[in-house]
Amino acid sequence: MNQFKELQKLIKLTGDRAKLDAKANETYIVYKTAEGQIVREYSDGNVIPVSEQDESHV
Repeated sequence: MNQFKELQKLIKLTGDRAKLDAKANETYIVYKTAEGQIVREYSDGNVIPVSEQDESHV
């Protein structure tokens, strides 16, 4: 159980780092939501779903 908590912490830290890098480089991060949708999240907090046409460019 302790390893699971450590893994969750590392995953969160990785996501936080990706957000910081995206803000520094004025870009966005891409991830899959709990509902299974792929989205782009910009440093200003704007979240935009990725359409099927856009997925080939991600």
